[in-house]
Amino acid sequence: MNQQLMDSSPEALTPGNKSAVPPAMEDQTEGTASLKMSIFNLSNSIMGSGILGLSFALANTGMILFLFLFILVSGLTSYSIYVLLSCAEMTGCLNFEEMGGKVYGKKGKYVIFGTTFVQNLGAMLSYLFIIKNELPCVIKVLIGKQDEFLAWYVDGRLLVVLVTFVIIFPLCLMKHLGILGYTSGFSLSCMVFFLIVIIYEKFHIPCPMEKTATVSNATIEKMCTPKYFVLNFKSVYALPTIAFAYVCHQAVLPVYRDLKDRSIKKMEIVSNASILSMCFMYLLTAYFGYLTFYGEVHSSLLHKYPDDDILIIIVRLSVMMAVTLTVPVLFLT
Repeated sequence: MNQQLMDSSPEALTPGNKSAVPPAMEDQTEGTASLKMSIFNLSNSIMGSGILGLSFALANTGMILFLFLFILVSGLTSYSIYVLLSCAEMTGCLNFEEMGGKVYGKKGKYVIFGTTFVQNLGAMLSYLFIIKNELPCVIKVLIGKQDEFLAWYVDGRLLVVLVTFVIIFPLCLMKHLGILGYTSGFSLSCMVFFLIVIIYEKFHIPCPMEKTATVSNATIEKMCTPKYFVLNFKSVYALPTIAFAYVCHQAVLPVYRDLKDRSIKKMEIVSNASILSMCFMYLLTAYFGYLTFYGEVHSSLLHKYPDDDILIIIVRLSVMMAVTLTVPVLFLT
């Protein structure tokens, strides 16, 4: 009977074939991560550096169009994860490569391996690039030096290597993804702090930040009035930021595999809770960031705030810590 299940034909794996018996899961290893830790890990894989560009995307689509597009992407992400979990149940695989091999053969296995490798590599490199660019600037502000100041401890290349070996590499040696639930929880806490500061600064930064005698009241009113629907050539650049806000599919099966007493129903709770919490955080960040600077918002939100504000410096460190702790999660997926 077991052999019969394992040798299910492609027709038996078709979602519309209700009479088919899904094969038993090939990976029978018991998961170790609790529901809460799994939510932390999946939420951490969702949250990325794109959160810094959401206000810019909102400024170039308008408040109403942005909300519509963002809710649409949230719904599509939730449905795509449901389809992915259904495929895992039908094939009995908890690994992307094995699933691709079972459905598409050997070529499919290698294609899926290549695409997931490139996707994870690109994401990890983007996070390390943020550290390389941001950490030297923060150190220079803290020690009171100018941008032209050069020293080994403000060399971005050296700093990114140091962070990789001191923080990222030890976490990548963990055997189970569930252990990283604690670091993922701390990473999410850093981003919650980031959100709180964004909301706080909204009520303490005037619009516009710098008022001059040459700027009329009509111009100021135009600059500081929210736009509800915007369509221009920059709107095209905003769409990728919105579309890729929930890129977490590479982590779904690893998180599911490491879930204690795993079941499709429990994993749907994990995915829906993660998407809803990140949607709430994303929307608050986008709207409060936009309502602080309106059309003058920068493509990277934190670059618009004063560099010498100690609170903003702490926030920038928090964001760097958050993206640093995301890298091990991507590595183990």
